Amino acid sequence: MSQELKEILNTINELRQKLHSTGAGKVLADPEVVAASQKLNEVLNEYYRLLKQKEKTK
Repeated sequence: MSQELKEILNTINELRQKLHSTGAGKVLADPEVVAASQKLNEVLNEYYRLLKQKEKTK
């Protein structure tokens, strides 16, 4: 696994933890929860884009 993918996975784990802690005791529609979720989604999309790109170059 490339260093870039490892770094993105670390970021994903950090954002998941942040989302979990941000969402504790709040409704899902809370702006902070929504923002944390959107950021996680962006990074997940980037991760899957890179995976797909690497598969094409094999």
